[in-house]
Amino acid sequence: MYRLDAERALVQTVDFFPPVVDDARWFGRIAAANSLSDVYAMGGRPITAMNLVGWPRDLDIELLGEVLAGGLEKCNEAGAVLCGGHSVVDQEIKFGLSVTGLVHPERWWPNRGARAGDVLLLSKPLGMGPIATAIKREQIDAGLALAAMQVMATLNKAAAEAVRDLDVHGATDVTGFGLIGHACEMAEGAGLGLELRAAALPLQPGALEAVRAGVLSGGCNRGRQFYGPRVEIGAAVDAAVAALVFDAETSGGLLLAVPAAQAETAQRRLRDAGAPAHALVGAFAPRRATEPVLRLT
Repeated sequence: MYRLDAERALVQTVDFFPPVVDDARWFGRIAAANSLSDVYAMGGRPITAMNLVGWPRDLDIELLGEVLAGGLEKCNEAGAVLCGGHSVVDQEIKFGLSVTGLVHPERWWPNRGARAGDVLLLSKPLGMGPIATAIKREQIDAGLALAAMQVMATLNKAAAEAVRDLDVHGATDVTGFGLIGHACEMAEGAGLGLELRAAALPLQPGALEAVRAGVLSGGCNRGRQFYGPRVEIGAAVDAAVAALVFDAETSGGLLLAVPAAQAETAQRRLRDAGAPAHALVGAFAPRRATEPVLRLT
């Protein structure tokens, strides 16, 4: 963030990655939605974007046109101006955006601002890591794959706008570090503990089936190795759910820490705004140094 004056601060963010789906247009949409999400996760509004492209020399340039067209669709939907971009020859396809947004310097959402007693809401279902892996392996029904791509390409714009005038103490979006990673980041940053309820987690259709078939991304093991020592998982939690929460998400939803008194209002607004999920998934509480950062019960 960069403060311009008493009313405006710039939000600068950048994100790009290799394809998570086979369809070029959908890849462009998903990568752009993911890049724009960081601005929404701070309570901001995207205003400009620039393309970042890595493209193999011998790959059909018309496919690149499809990727860029998908990205432009999402910039237009966000109300951001696509100003241009930069491309390089690369052995692996990569696409994303550098995004500039605006936010009020006194009303932005930090990822470590949660307070004891706050509840945690999630605005998209989980499971994009295993589903994206299943898509690459051609191990998922086409209808389930399309439904997941539609969720990944959904902007977090409506969800952010729906709760902007509530007391959002902390927020982040769920992406490469998975639910556990990003939730731990919120709790640790606030010096609190967090209890997540496995039964309340919204799950994308097909995700648990993929996990039970052994389909997980490489991010799952990395997430478990890094965050596992900070997490306590209850014995009654389904093993597939316990694995899925460590897996990487692509263009996931917003995690929003709000006062418990505003939970019902926040859920109703997320639902009415058409957010893919409006789930109350946990609560923050004081934590002793000897206790785990996060409990999944």
